[in-house]
Amino acid sequence: MPFDGLDISIHSWTCDPSSKALWESMLNMKHKEAVMEVRRHLVEAASKENLPIKMSLGRVTPEQLNTYVQLFKTNLKVLENHCGLLQLTMATAQTLRHTCYSKWDNFLAFERLLLQTLDDSDVPCVLTQLLSIIKPHGERDALDYNLEEILVLLVYIYSVVGELKMDETMDKAECAVKKALVQSLCDEPNLSQILQQMTGCSSASELTSNIATDVVEQVFETLRGIARARAHMKQFKTLYSPGGNTHQAMFQPLVKQILEEIFRPDRPDTVDIEYMSGGLTELLKTGFSMFMKVSRPHPSDHPLLILFLVGGVTISEVRVIKDLVSTYKPGCQVIVLSTRLLTPLDVTQLIFANDRLHPDIGV
Repeated sequence: MPFDGLDISIHSWTCDPSSKALWESMLNMKHKEAVMEVRRHLVEAASKENLPIKMSLGRVTPEQLNTYVQLFKTNLKVLENHCGLLQLTMATAQTLRHTCYSKWDNFLAFERLLLQTLDDSDVPCVLTQLLSIIKPHGERDALDYNLEEILVLLVYIYSVVGELKMDETMDKAECAVKKALVQSLCDEPNLSQILQQMTGCSSASELTSNIATDVVEQVFETLRGIARARAHMKQFKTLYSPGGNTHQAMFQPLVKQILEEIFRPDRPDTVDIEYMSGGLTELLKTGFSMFMKVSRPHPSDHPLLILFLVGGVTISEVRVIKDLVSTYKPGCQVIVLSTRLLTPLDVTQLIFANDRLHPDIGV
């Protein structure tokens, strides 16, 4: 990495134990905590080298980090001693300055807003709120959402609400969103790979209003299927807990609910987690349990828990698993397996642009 005429090896931080420890801690921390940890290490390094640094409290900004880094460039020996830390700091500052950072930060904030709206009202109101941010290509700026990102929000909404009650108000709200999506799709000057797969068109010139309408109708048919996905469950029907006088509505990921149920101290029977018996002895136990009380094995009986997420796992789900295991059962070893590591747009591609008869699950 160039630093005012000096070339610092991109792997330099791996040779520095303190920088390597910082990198590992950043991987295991929440975003704000990780950024503050970078600043703390930088201030400590500057103080150790007697550099004229002024400690700032509050929010960490890329400008602040860059100012601190500039203090090190006047002394080659100091720069060499802390090149790994400086590299991580500059990477952090670059990430904070990136246009996508602000966009996705706003995206998460809008998700939280939708969740609170859902808690205070119903799905049609949430769709009406979403309608205000669906813009044709010519009216968008750098912070507006494109069609793929709107689809991510729709998947989020229909996943969280669970089974829907279809009525005239819901139909009207969906029709308004459909109309906006069709117009936005037809106005796209260039179709992304996902939109090409969804429409079957290799270029925008091939896309007609009828094709766009059919695609959007299929999208909403899929979304309603997502909303019904947990209808057969008893414990895990919903993915959010309503707010109250003391707290706001909160998103409750399915993997979080499953692990909390597994690690509950009172060890109740897991209604939605089925035990599959194997072998003659286990089959006999299962048969006898119809006539007498026979306790079934519990997922937390063993020190090793294997979780396999079919279709993919997100970074946030891995973090949820790690945090819950540390909180409820630190001595338990957990192995997380999945078919792929997912980004938000991967979810859109798999749901709306995949051949369901021959899905590409990444194996």
